[in-house]
Amino acid sequence: MNFIAWTTSLSVAIIGLSILFIFMRLVKGPTIEDRIVALDLLAANAIAFIAVYSIQNDTTTFLDVGVILALLAFLGTVAFAFYLERRTKK
Repeated sequence: MNFIAWTTSLSVAIIGLSILFIFMRLVKGPTIEDRIVALDLLAANAIAFIAVYSIQNDTTTFLDVGVILALLAFLGTVAFAFYLERRTKK
């Protein structure tokens, strides 16, 4: 087992564990702001998982999915921020 294979396997395990913790915060989060941050962080970890998976399989086809997911996560965060701003004005 070479260094790249070992580090990608370790990265998959660490990212999987962090996704589990983030999902617990998403479910438990006492406020909507906590849930929004957890959802954004979950998207960032999913992008990291896709990047590590593409390194592990030595292919670049999955990186397009990561870019699309990043754009959707950004738009979702902006939409939530717009919603929260309108909610506090009233």
